[in-house]
Amino acid sequence: MDLIPAPLSSVRLADQDFPLDQDTTLASAPGLESVEQWLRTALTGATGLALRPAPAGSPAGIELDLDDSLDAEAYRISVRPGRARVTAGGPAGALWGAQTLRQLLGPDAYRRAPLRRTGWVLPGGDVEDSPRFGWRGVLLDVSRHFLPKSDVLRFLDLMAVHKLNVLHLHLTDDQGWRIEIKRHPRLTEAGSWRERSMTGYRAGERRDDRPHGGFYTQDDLREIVAFAAQRHITVVPEIELPGHAQAAVAAYPELGNTDVVDTAALGVWTDWGVSPNVFNVSDGTLRFLEEVLEEVLEIFPSEYVHIGGDECPKEQWRASAAAQARIKELGLADEDELQSWFVRHFDGWLAERGRRLVGWDEILEGGLAPRATVSSWRGYGGGVAAAKAGHDVVMCPEQHVYLDHRQAPGDDEPIPVGWVRSLEDVYRFEPVPAELDEDAARHVIGTQANLWTEFMDSARDIDYRAFPRLAAFAEVAWSRLPADPAARDYAGFERRMTAHLARLDALGVEYRPAAGPHPWQRWPGVMGRPIEGAPPQV
Repeated sequence: MDLIPAPLSSVRLADQDFPLDQDTTLASAPGLESVEQWLRTALTGATGLALRPAPAGSPAGIELDLDDSLDAEAYRISVRPGRARVTAGGPAGALWGAQTLRQLLGPDAYRRAPLRRTGWVLPGGDVEDSPRFGWRGVLLDVSRHFLPKSDVLRFLDLMAVHKLNVLHLHLTDDQGWRIEIKRHPRLTEAGSWRERSMTGYRAGERRDDRPHGGFYTQDDLREIVAFAAQRHITVVPEIELPGHAQAAVAAYPELGNTDVVDTAALGVWTDWGVSPNVFNVSDGTLRFLEEVLEEVLEIFPSEYVHIGGDECPKEQWRASAAAQARIKELGLADEDELQSWFVRHFDGWLAERGRRLVGWDEILEGGLAPRATVSSWRGYGGGVAAAKAGHDVVMCPEQHVYLDHRQAPGDDEPIPVGWVRSLEDVYRFEPVPAELDEDAARHVIGTQANLWTEFMDSARDIDYRAFPRLAAFAEVAWSRLPADPAARDYAGFERRMTAHLARLDALGVEYRPAAGPHPWQRWPGVMGRPIEGAPPQV
């Protein structure tokens, strides 16, 4: 059984196959109706089989059932002649079991219309499975390049195929504000469009001279959240503060450090990298951001809300008389403690509303907020420090799981930025550092791959950077692989991956072929080659 991610156990029984036909029925236990609906929709589209509900009192050919002795995301599959049963601890586990059942039917089960109406066979055997981590995430940056709603929904489907269950949606940054805020409409009227975009590296000077932008209405985002929930994916919104704020300051100049910079002259940033323009620390700005978050909480039911907290330049605060007065008023030591105060304010504010703050590991600087969860991106160090201090951690070190980084050495890779991280490199990533003892390791609640989109301006580009590496990451996040990366069976994964690529083909995913970039990714235009002054490639 060439399953990805690899289950806890699977046994193939060659003489126990279950051929499906127009008389095959599908039913579910109470509480699993939405999973039944999803499975019927997915399989009838691909196979042309009706998979009607079973008549009352009659056993179904395919049955979804519950067993409260199992964990919520755990499932078992048993396939025998004439019947297939998915038994799960809860609706999420039932969906993951249904995803595995779809894999067992072969790659054509991933098409939207049937190529054939006969010959559909579920291979006989048993599967037992449950995930290693509860947080199996992907960050999708829709701020640097806006991704239309339909493409976000498609990406959620691809996540569900791989049993990934957290979409971290990076909605605001220097280069664009992507969420409608009704009380502050200029955030999208002025902050969602930039005049042009940098092409190539941060050190380059080339611009494409094309306006770029877009935003999601609140109803768009409610639809995304509901679509994700049907697939047991939680959408965690990110609203960046106190740095990465130029798009917001361009829309509302009073949010910036007006005693240092003529913020009224700012536009949405057209560079990559980190803008020096950060939020000021006035009570008015805190209240403005609270009003933004009030609307965010109405849209996103997630327990977690990400506030960024990373890469906040302190130069404007150092030069600002207002910021220095705030430091003195609060009895703080320096600008690092000022940032910590800013983050702690929203940690408490979110906690009062039953939510939990997540921030990048820079929120450790100046003192960590009491209830904060840390996204450890600058290597493992921040996550190790946070876990040892009793804080929850999501491990996403850039050296291992930043999937915008190139997949092979050489100039052929489009914008060959960052570390080379091949499919095998991602497969050998271990989220829990060996230096953590058992108690601290329990604070590693999961792991996440990040897709930053400075160099991805379409779903095609995202496909190319994400896949097939996201499949390897999904196995790291779900399966109980050996803790020693060198002990992992990469050859076995490659064999299973060969079968999985046929599924991705059926889904229309334009992944990077093992032989190298697609021809359309090799073109030598403004997005395609290293430029003079580019940072060193690692």
